[in-house]
Amino acid sequence: MCAQLTIHTVSRFREWRSQAMKLYMKKEITMKVIHFLAGLSLSVLLAACAAFQGAGDIAQGREAMFAGNYKAALGHFQSAEQVDPNYIYGTELQEGVSSYLGRAQYLNGNYAQARQTLEKALSQDKDDNVARLYLGLAWARQGEGQKGLQDIDAGMKGIYDFVDYITDTFRFSYGRDWDPGRDIRSGIERDRAMIASGKIDWPTLIADGESIAMKIEREPDIVRREREEFRRPRFRL
Repeated sequence: MCAQLTIHTVSRFREWRSQAMKLYMKKEITMKVIHFLAGLSLSVLLAACAAFQGAGDIAQGREAMFAGNYKAALGHFQSAEQVDPNYIYGTELQEGVSSYLGRAQYLNGNYAQARQTLEKALSQDKDDNVARLYLGLAWARQGEGQKGLQDIDAGMKGIYDFVDYITDTFRFSYGRDWDPGRDIRSGIERDRAMIASGKIDWPTLIADGESIAMKIEREPDIVRREREEFRRPRFRL
């Protein structure tokens, strides 16, 4: 009798221990899942915060750049690089942080540093035509015009082709508002003709290149502002 009771007790104990282990493992797995999800949520939240702050820094930097406050623009772009160096700004042009930082360095007269940053930007996106144009201009500003001439020409051509693509592909919507007077493209045509002739007026080419780069950067903002103004309801008194 005692032996049977002992066997029964041991069996019940083993069953209880097995259930306890299963419950423990279940709780352990649940806690691991909770910790994983919490960590994942935190990572997503931090990434979202970084992207939000990066966007704000780029937006403020662009405004400062348009206003001619290049020192302030440089500070904003440096902040954006520290927060989220891989952030891409804009819908149409889609330019990276390194592209903006390199331009600000150029506009502050740091041409050697600008070249390094712009080369980094182009390694990340070879189709960044504004960065390519500024890279060529940086060479020219350092007295190495011939080294930068190919990048100046290629950057201008890329910008020209991009504007043509926008105006043609979206001609029935916002495309017709891009470069409506052909100011950007006409300037590029003149400068590329100068480059092709071999008779280069370097001060004119540099000034034109800087103007074209700034105009194409402004263009999405101008188009967006004009379209918002057009959509705004008007009330008669």
